[in-house]
Amino acid sequence: MGDRYRDYNTYLRERFGCRVQKITLDAGLGCPNRDGRIGSGGCIYCNAKGSGTGAHAKGLSIREQLEAGIERMRRRYKAEKFIAYFQSFSNTYAPIDVLERLYSEALGVPDVVGLSIGTRPDCIDPDVLHVLSGFASRCLLWMEYGLQSSHDRTLKAIHRGHDRACFEKAVRETRAAGIPVCAHIILGLPGEDRRMMLDTARFLADLDIDGIKIHLLYVVRGTPMEALFRSGAYRCLEREAYVDTVCDILSLLPPSTVIHRLTGDPHPDELVAPLWALEKQRNMDAIRRRLEERNIVQGICWRKEAGR
Repeated sequence: MGDRYRDYNTYLRERFGCRVQKITLDAGLGCPNRDGRIGSGGCIYCNAKGSGTGAHAKGLSIREQLEAGIERMRRRYKAEKFIAYFQSFSNTYAPIDVLERLYSEALGVPDVVGLSIGTRPDCIDPDVLHVLSGFASRCLLWMEYGLQSSHDRTLKAIHRGHDRACFEKAVRETRAAGIPVCAHIILGLPGEDRRMMLDTARFLADLDIDGIKIHLLYVVRGTPMEALFRSGAYRCLEREAYVDTVCDILSLLPPSTVIHRLTGDPHPDELVAPLWALEKQRNMDAIRRRLEERNIVQGICWRKEAGR
């Protein structure tokens, strides 16, 4: 689908000249929205694992996680280079010396050529950005900030713990430090309609965001979302609605924005609904077909709305 949008795999291949794969890591860090600094319980869709693999709890070091992941990705995809992806919880939420040690350990593994740091926009400060800018001068580095929605009403409803202005400030300061930003958004959040989801895309387009990950809100066991769903107070997006909204979002984003992801990967043992979220290839095929049927390419509406 590279002719319809600027996909992440193609971006990496253009930069490194070979197949590059991300290796998901669990550094065992925490979240200020769980430990009481900002809130407790986390976002309403997040379980106690915080999108983690549980590898840290099993005693696996960053190097051990990377080495195991590299072996799998070499075998499965014939990948030659790798990105260390610090995914679980908030991966700038620790003392500076701890962060430096974790990132250095990852880059010390052969054939690791970059870092992706998943975190919250309220978990950075000048000292963290100074450290990260040093790493960015040595390797490819992406900061991945969870925005989820540009609407403060929604952010409050999902117990996010920060507002839109916090995200804008983090993006501005991170990019000033020479680090590209990938924004995470979620489609199907409680109370949001299609117009609101597209407004989030327009907000990111106005920021000329460097990258984006688009996720479906799926219901995970042991979360407040599960209670909402089972009570009938929340209804999941249907596949068709999700596919069309993804296509609309792509049309609104600048052609330069790197599309890191178009849908998430729920864990089968944790997923409550919608079950179609497990059918990743079918969902990707549906997005591809709809882009072709509607003759959408990334940025087509961005150009029209801005008069470009």
